[in-house]
Amino acid sequence: MKNAELYETHVKTISLESAVAFYKSLGLELAYFLEERRVAFFFLGDSGKKQQMLGIWEVNEHEFVRSHFAFKVSLEQLRSVPTFLAAKGIELSSSFGLNASEPVVHAWMPAACYYFADPDGNSLEYLALLDQEPKPELGVLHLSEWEKTFQ
Repeated sequence: MKNAELYETHVKTISLESAVAFYKSLGLELAYFLEERRVAFFFLGDSGKKQQMLGIWEVNEHEFVRSHFAFKVSLEQLRSVPTFLAAKGIELSSSFGLNASEPVVHAWMPAACYYFADPDGNSLEYLALLDQEPKPELGVLHLSEWEKTFQ
């Protein structure tokens, strides 16, 4: 259906307790924990609205597959990501051949992003949509370089 929205996504973990602690440290609110199924669910955003959900499933090492998803934030929030994650001992990841000294911009969208990993190596991202028109010909570049194209 054309206007469907993403409601729920899942990631796998080898240690459910470690993963739950990690996602709680990011400010996510644990919605439900099923010990017998080794799964935990978090509501994203306003938990009272129940608009999006993240499921974390514990699997054995042979079933584990890394995945990726992004948290949408404002540009103002994105600028505070390095300090926020550093305070939790979480390192930013370089991406697309660019260091993590500042956000990278996917010019085709456009969106500015920081990447990092959870304890299992799942690739996570904080992403802020930008107001400017897309410039796909620019590829992926640092935010400061993107901003220079509009001066």
